[in-house]
Amino acid sequence: MDLLQSSYTPDDEDDDEQQPLSSPDASPLRLPAKSAAPAVDDTALALSAAAASTSRPLDPSLHLVPFNPTADQLWAPVLGPQHPHAPISSASGNRNHKLGHVEDAAVLPFLFDEQYNTFHRFGYAADPSGLHIVGDAQPSAEPDTVYNLAPSEHKRRRLQSKDEEGANQEPLPPEAKNPASDEWILRNKQSPWAGKKEAPPAELTEEQRQYAEAHAAKKAEKEARGEGKGEKSDMVAKSTFHGKEERDYQGRSWITPPKDAKASNERCYIPKRCVHEWVGHTKGVSAIRFFPKYGHLLLSASMDCKIKIWDVLESRTCMRTYMGHSKAVRDISFSNDGTKFLSAGYDRNIQYWDTETGQVISTFSTGKVPYVVKLNPDEDKQHVLLAGMSDKKIVQWDMKSGQITQEYDQHLGAVNTITFVDNNRRFVTSSDDKSLRVWEFGIPVVIKYISEPHMHSMPSISLHPNSNWLAAQSLDNQILIYSTKERFQLNKKKRFAGHIVAGYACQVNFSPDGRFVMSGDGEGSCWFWDWKSCRRFKTLKCHNGVCIGCEWHPLETSKVATCGWDGVIKYWD
Repeated sequence: MDLLQSSYTPDDEDDDEQQPLSSPDASPLRLPAKSAAPAVDDTALALSAAAASTSRPLDPSLHLVPFNPTADQLWAPVLGPQHPHAPISSASGNRNHKLGHVEDAAVLPFLFDEQYNTFHRFGYAADPSGLHIVGDAQPSAEPDTVYNLAPSEHKRRRLQSKDEEGANQEPLPPEAKNPASDEWILRNKQSPWAGKKEAPPAELTEEQRQYAEAHAAKKAEKEARGEGKGEKSDMVAKSTFHGKEERDYQGRSWITPPKDAKASNERCYIPKRCVHEWVGHTKGVSAIRFFPKYGHLLLSASMDCKIKIWDVLESRTCMRTYMGHSKAVRDISFSNDGTKFLSAGYDRNIQYWDTETGQVISTFSTGKVPYVVKLNPDEDKQHVLLAGMSDKKIVQWDMKSGQITQEYDQHLGAVNTITFVDNNRRFVTSSDDKSLRVWEFGIPVVIKYISEPHMHSMPSISLHPNSNWLAAQSLDNQILIYSTKERFQLNKKKRFAGHIVAGYACQVNFSPDGRFVMSGDGEGSCWFWDWKSCRRFKTLKCHNGVCIGCEWHPLETSKVATCGWDGVIKYWD
């Protein structure tokens, strides 16, 4: 009855209402199937299936593997035939490359290059293991590489290969030996432009001929003026005396200093007014120098290619004009006794003059522009000339032999100044490379190098009368003081500023007693500072253009000479 009740559903009631139970169309009673077998644990079955799967190769199309396969299973070849155009995969045998299996090998770059070049040079190379030789060409004996062959063996093999190539080649046709043929050009061309056949030079037209003649005439005229690169000027040096007589009634020369010339006062004073103007140069004056020790004569160099010497004490006129440079004169320097002086010009020449007669004793040149010239101050070395050149060198000449005895080549820019210190055993140079270098005289090795990121170029340097300090005109509108002792340190407590010199090589100088520092500036003024307090004492408006040079008289303690680019030299008292 329970079974009959469980099988009875409401749907059956509806069916019973529609059809009676005794109807022949009524379906028989259906009972649910139920298994009487005991429950079975399928763990062992799964283990046996897994064990069976580990022994067979993997299917390459699987994306999920339910067990850990072995290396043999991973790299085993795929069973059965493969499609001939199927993509090659890592499962297609033991390969990791399209061409097969590639093994990693640790090879030094030098060894790899050696075998690589050997293979391309000789046709064979050693494999990374070093046990086998690979390549079409096999060495006859112990294999050689390109790096352990002697140069003679390289040459022999190269000639041998050329001979073999020549034996295999056909003989050259006759056209290949004619440089005018296309065959010769094709065989000998070495650049994209060599393949073009050069036509014979055509005749010049009348206009081209006139242009060529004018160009040749202009070049010849330029060479005659000495403007050729590295060529000496053919200009004849000459001098003109403007005084009354070259010797007085006692036979004394006009350059002889007066006997009563001596310092009137050891204490120097700032000048107040202009007492004289020397006008004679037609262009700007680049440098002035007083006669050593006495100052009765004043030497001036100008951009009009002339050098003039002026009387200071008596007539205050031009005594002599020296004409030997074909371009502007850059620098001048007296010898110790003043009987001779040096001049450096932009014509690349250095001339050694006799002050009295105006004759050029000797001329020196390296083909470069000299920016500064200086004689060794020692009395026994007055024949030694130092010149700072535009090619970054300081050249030393022996003027007796005319030979270059030393070159100091360490600077990275044109050399601007040379200043002797330490009893003339050393000298300091400044350059456009914004550095100072200290040298032992005669030894081309820098013993002190001064360069800081904040430093500027220093186109003028002057030595203090006590020889313990150097005043350097810096192009950042200040004057810096360096010690001349062993360390050449910058004195940070002394700094002179206020003037504008950026872009101009304005000269800096000291008074003979060392109490005052003076300098020209780019606006035509001359500035005076107190040495101890670094305060500005006075500013004199001297020139219309740049005041490029200033010199304190060695004996007249309150007199100063200035020069400028307006071509005027002024004397102040």
